[in-house]
Formats: sequence, structure tokens, C-alpha cells
Amino acid sequence: MKSFRYHQPTEIIFGTGKVQDAGEIVKKYGDRCLVVTTPAIEATKPMYDRVIQILKDAGVAVAHYDQVIPNPTTEVSAAGAKLALEHKADVILGLGGGSSMDAAKAIAVEASHEGSAWDYLFYKKQPTKKTLPVISVSTTSGTGSQVTQVSVITNTEERDKSALYHPLIFPAVCIVDPELMTTLPNFITAPTGFDVFCHAFESAIHPGRGAYIDLLAWEAIEHVVTYLPKVLEEPKSIEYREKMAWADTLAGLCIASAGVTLPHGMGMAIGGMYPHVAHGEALAIVYPACTRFTAISAPQEYGRMAKLMDSTLKDLSNEEAAKHAEEAIVKFLKKIGMYKKLSDVNMPENDIEALAQQCMVLPDYENNPKVATKNEMIELVKASY
Repeated sequence: MKSFRYHQPTEIIFGTGKVQDAGEIVKKYGDRCLVVTTPAIEATKPMYDRVIQILKDAGVAVAHYDQVIPNPTTEVSAAGAKLALEHKADVILGLGGGSSMDAAKAIAVEASHEGSAWDYLFYKKQPTKKTLPVISVSTTSGTGSQVTQVSVITNTEERDKSALYHPLIFPAVCIVDPELMTTLPNFITAPTGFDVFCHAFESAIHPGRGAYIDLLAWEAIEHVVTYLPKVLEEPKSIEYREKMAWADTLAGLCIASAGVTLPHGMGMAIGGMYPHVAHGEALAIVYPACTRFTAISAPQEYGRMAKLMDSTLKDLSNEEAAKHAEEAIVKFLKKIGMYKKLSDVNMPENDIEALAQQCMVLPDYENNPKVATKNEMIELVKASY
């Protein structure tokens, strides 16, 4: 067997109704909490109010930062950190999807260190033990951020999307309560659900994988293929929300110890240059081209994936099924309403080379079974356009 290392310090509390424990959990880490969310809308306001009241009932003093945006920026982390300092917060609670949880982690660093969160990217300075503890309460089945040491952040001035990556920003505790996900609209459920697949599958082809990652990743992949189309048809089904929440948690555990590959590096670049494009949407755009490029270099994994997505391939060997992997991905993306191109999200055609160059800034593409050259990356972007 291939040797591997696995580490997961986040306490995972999973189950319908478990959000009710949020007060006593936060109380273990501090008395003054900053709750970090997106702006309230009709679907989310009751949930935000409920969680804040649970914290107050436990004797926690609460401040609420509610200005997180999709693809959170350095401005978001700066404003959140300012409020955390004013409130004298000693614990940060990220309530929402990946954007809120990632912003909470960045705020936990910026509120306790000199400079901005951008100064603590994975290749810059390292956060210290002064980092405030983070509690995460996930409300989407998407990014896995509730169990990772990653905080993705965008610098709009530099048109760059990058990440803090450090063990100190693992959430101390995460609550995964599928009941909180039943009000999610399909336009959020679909891209976040596809992101779960991407995390799991890219971990399964990552050089840092091992037996434990394989176990988690393939269960997550099977759950997404089976239950994402079903939850889009029945959004209020607790059973389907539980299955997707479990897949998301498994996939998050995978990327925390293995990681992502070429599609994520490209997806991050798209989000950095075009912040209006959701992360899962960017991944859906590049996956067919990335699959065509990579499948021959990892035929066992791509064949297994293709057979899960397309039952007509089930009698083929993995090597033969891998030849149909791109078709299987396209078929699945159409099934969940996520098949589109860069031209569909208003990317200018004359940005192709600039985007290709940005796709090679993060090292994710180097973890791919087949590593793209500069010219091949340009062709990948063209194929996705």
C-alpha cells in the first residue's frame, strides 16, 4: 500500500437539529463572538436570527458582521476584522456557505495579527497561535470549508484569488446540520454540489492521496452522482440534504489532507479575474476540457468516475470507460443545469492568454496526473471558451 499521512483536528458535529448546540460549543472557546454571514435575505434571516439567539441564550455577547460576498475579498476581511476588534471578540463563528466560513477564518487571522489577511497567504507570512478560534456552521453542501485549513480570498485590485493555508485556521468545531440547507435555492445547490464532486474526484487523482482518502473520496463521489440530481428535484428533502451534507464533509476531509488539481487552479483564476462567476460555476466550465486533457493519464480513476455517471458504460473496463469520461461529465453537467462556457459568463475573448497565465499562478495544476505546459493551458482555456 502507498504510505500516507492524515490529520483532522476539527471536531465534527453532524446531524439534523444539531445547530441547537451552537451556544454551548461557542461558550467553550469564548464569551464574545463575532458571527460572520452574508447579508440576510428572506430565506436566511430566520436562520441567522435563530443562531444568534441560541448564542445569546448561552450567555455569549454577539456582534454580527453580515457583509460577506461570494468570492470574499480583502475588503470583506478588513471590515470584519475591524468589527471583531471593536467587539473584543475572542471567537469567530462562520455561518453559511464557503464564503462565510472562509471569511471567518481570514477575519480570525486579521483581527489578531498586524497587516491584512492577504499578508498571510500560504506562500507569505504564517499565522501564529494568536489566531482567534473559529467555529463553523455550514448551510450549504459545497466547499467543505468547515473541515479544512483553507481560507480562499480575492484581491480585487490585483485581480488575484488565492488562499490562506495553515493548521491554525482549521475550525475548532464544525456543526453540519442538514436542516439548515432545506431553504437553499437550486442556483446555489447545483454549483456548490458540483464543487463537492470536484473536491472528492481531484483528491482521488492527487499524488498526496492514500487508502484513507480513497475511501472517503469515492463515497463522496457516489453520493453526489446519486443525490445531487435528486435534491435539485426535491430541495426540501431532509434525506437528500443529509446525503449531500455527508458528501460535502467527506470531500472536505479529502482536500484537507490531499488537495485539488488542475480544474481548481483554473477555477480559482476565473474567480479572481471575474468575481461574478461562482466557484462551482467556474469548475463546471473547465471540467470537460480538463477531463479530455487528463483522462488518458489516470484511466482507472476517470473510468470509474465515468461508469458512475453513465450506467451505459458499466460493462466496460475502466480503461475503455475513461475514453468516454468527457461525455459522461458533460451529460452530468447538463442533468444538473451546469453546462456552460466562459463566453456564457461574459469573459472577453481577448482575455484568453491572460487567464491561461493566471491559471498557472497557484500550484494546483502541478498536482494533476498530466501537467499542462503554458501552450496547453492556453488551449484548455480556449476549449472552455
